[in-house]
Amino acid sequence: MTAVYKPPVVSRLEWLAAIDTLRDREKAHTREGDAIAAARRRLPMTEVDPSTPLVGGNGEVPLIDVFDGRTQLFASYHMWHDGRPAADQCEGCTFFTGQVRELSYLHQRDVTFAAFCQGPYEESDRYRRFMGWEMPWYSVPAESHERLVAGRHFGMKACYLRDQDRVYETYWTTGRGVEPMEPSYGILDMTAYGRQEIWEDSPAGRPQPYKTRGQQFRKDGRPTAQWARIAAGHDDDLRGGPSSTGSSGCCG
Repeated sequence: MTAVYKPPVVSRLEWLAAIDTLRDREKAHTREGDAIAAARRRLPMTEVDPSTPLVGGNGEVPLIDVFDGRTQLFASYHMWHDGRPAADQCEGCTFFTGQVRELSYLHQRDVTFAAFCQGPYEESDRYRRFMGWEMPWYSVPAESHERLVAGRHFGMKACYLRDQDRVYETYWTTGRGVEPMEPSYGILDMTAYGRQEIWEDSPAGRPQPYKTRGQQFRKDGRPTAQWARIAAGHDDDLRGGPSSTGSSGCCG
C-alpha cells in the first residue's frame, strides 16, 4: 500500500517526548475505562425466563443449560441472512465472532461464552464449521426472539448471571460498544495508519480506503476472513449441495 503522507522524522529524544505526552492521555483513558467498568458492575439486572428454548448440537435446550454449569454467560448474538450463501452472510458478525478463540481464561473466571445465531441451526452450524470456529453455537428459534432480544436486534452482545435456577440479564451493548471483542482494531489503533476507515481523524494523505457500511469487513465479495478458509479447502456450502462461489453482499 502506497501512502502519500508519512509521519515526520525526528530524533529519538523528540520521539520519546511526544510519546510521553500522549501516554498521559492514554493512562487517563485507561482509568476512565476502569471507572466505567466499575459502574457497569453496579448496574441492576432484570430477570429472563431460564426455560427459553435454544437449539444446539444435541437439539433443543433451555437457556439455563447454556451456562454449562457456570454462573455467568456472555452471549454474542450473530446476525443471519436466511437462504443466502456463505459469501453473503453478515461480515460484521463474522469479524467479531471470528476473533473469539481462547475461552479458557473466561472459564477460569466462571464465564461461558456462546454464540446465539439468528439463523436455523443446521445452516448456521455449517457456517461455523466452514469458518473453523469452535465456540458453543446455538440457534435462537423465532419463539425465543422476544424473550431474549426484546425489541433490540441481532449483532448485540449480552451478559447473564445465573442464581441457582434463575437467570438475569446484567448488561448489553451493540454498535461500537462491542469493539472489546476484537483485538484487530486495538492493534490497528496503535499503528501509524490506524483502521484506515473514512471516519477516522487522520492527517490528510493517510490511506483511508474503507467505508463503514460493512465494506471494512469485506474483500472481493466475501467477508475477509473467509478467504483463508477457502484457500485451506473448507467447504462453504450451507445446504449440503455443490460448494458455492463468492458473490457480493453486505448486511448493512
